[in-house]
Amino acid sequence: MLWQDILKIRKSSPLIHNITNYVVMNTTANALLAIGASPVMAHAAEEVVEITGLAQALVLNIGTLSTPWIEAMLKAGKEAHRRRIPVVLDPVGCGATQFRTDTAQKLIHELRPAVIRGNASEIRALISSGAATKGVDSLHTPDEVRNDAIALSHAAGCVVSVSGSIDLIVEGNQLIRIANGHPLMTKVTGMGCTASALTGAFLAVNESPLSAAAHAMAVMGIAGELAAERAVGPGSFQMHFLDVLYGLSETDMTQNLKIRYSC
Repeated sequence: MLWQDILKIRKSSPLIHNITNYVVMNTTANALLAIGASPVMAHAAEEVVEITGLAQALVLNIGTLSTPWIEAMLKAGKEAHRRRIPVVLDPVGCGATQFRTDTAQKLIHELRPAVIRGNASEIRALISSGAATKGVDSLHTPDEVRNDAIALSHAAGCVVSVSGSIDLIVEGNQLIRIANGHPLMTKVTGMGCTASALTGAFLAVNESPLSAAAHAMAVMGIAGELAAERAVGPGSFQMHFLDVLYGLSETDMTQNLKIRYSC
């Protein structure tokens, strides 16, 4: 259950290793701390293997991509695979350039992530030749790329988590839709990256990648709704979002969760 996973995170404070982009490091680290996890942001190729060995999950985010970071991601990911540590891949901006698309596909092929989490256009770009994105923003909705997400899940052998106004989480032919969230979430940078980081935290305490990915998106959406009730704009929303994550209760989950399962 969702609430049990939150309690497990708060009790065990799993270490989540993030090789992520410069833009969101502070945001995602604070979100992990707020939910109860312990973040580490190490990207030097010389130390990522050791750091990964200490972690309970690895999150790879290609937002500010560079060749040395690709080397670090591959090293960390291979160590995670060797140790059976779950990996989350966030293919930020995939489809915007061939470099990003090729890198994301290489990481998927060589590292076999437990969860790929991105927006609809990024997910389509991973499976459809010539698909495009608007920078890091999506040109599509999750339901528009439903078949692409299913195809990617089958091809990569992993869960695909697609964020949008209604999140879509896919494993094979199993589909979960999460209808929580608020428009203000699109006005703050790093919300998608935060969802990927939180997916890592839930993977650290839940052996089911499908459940872990769904729980992470549910928490993101519910926290977004509750934060929006207190906020007057994007700046105060970001502050309240962290406060809500920190103070989430079982009642918040049961009264606000909007989830639908289908095949």
